[in-house]
Amino acid sequence: MYSSFNLIGSIKKYTIGLPGVIIGAIKGESNGTSDSLSIEVNTIDKLSIKENRVIKNVFGNLRFSLNDKDGYISLSFTSREPRVSAEVILTAQKLLQKYITEFKIEKVRSNLEFVEKSYDESRVNFENKQAELARFRDANKSLSSAIARTQEEKLTSEYNLLLGIYTEIAKQKEQAKIAVTETTPILTIIEPVTIPTEKSGPNRAMMLLGFIFLGGIAGMGWILGYPYVKEMFEKVK
Repeated sequence: MYSSFNLIGSIKKYTIGLPGVIIGAIKGESNGTSDSLSIEVNTIDKLSIKENRVIKNVFGNLRFSLNDKDGYISLSFTSREPRVSAEVILTAQKLLQKYITEFKIEKVRSNLEFVEKSYDESRVNFENKQAELARFRDANKSLSSAIARTQEEKLTSEYNLLLGIYTEIAKQKEQAKIAVTETTPILTIIEPVTIPTEKSGPNRAMMLLGFIFLGGIAGMGWILGYPYVKEMFEKVK
């Protein structure tokens, strides 16, 4: 059924649009409901009709159950092929872990990138001023004139200011790194993905019993109601 193209590769290639309930759960706004994962294919023209049908079928059968009380998400997938079910769940699990991690650290990582950029700029400014001060001192070793001494004091003041800024931003950089590490969620796999050995549904034995039960009720209804129906027809005649 799925051998004509790389099913798992297609799932990885196209975007999984996680439902709002997962985002709400991360923000603390979830109501603990269940839903199906939807697929958003921006380049739908690249898929054949058969591939598109399979992809839609996959995401139509891929479901999650969110338990915001205990803080875990359950993924399930229904398929005729046990191995396909296991591979789809494993792929969805990895994508979900990646999404949650990126979502949680988005702000702190953005802050780290800003601090790192500021750190690089302050380092360049500090090193340039440091080199300028060194060249001035080499060229004016005697510092005999008041102008030279004043210029050295000015450069030294600027050097100390840039050194202070550079040192402070270096501290902020380390703090931002720590914030990213602390904010990165540690996701634990409670029940590893395995190839199912038993069918989760439908239960054919229960369906058969149900049909037998309904058939029995219909038969009894006909037997009990037949004399009454016969009498009504005779009256009409």
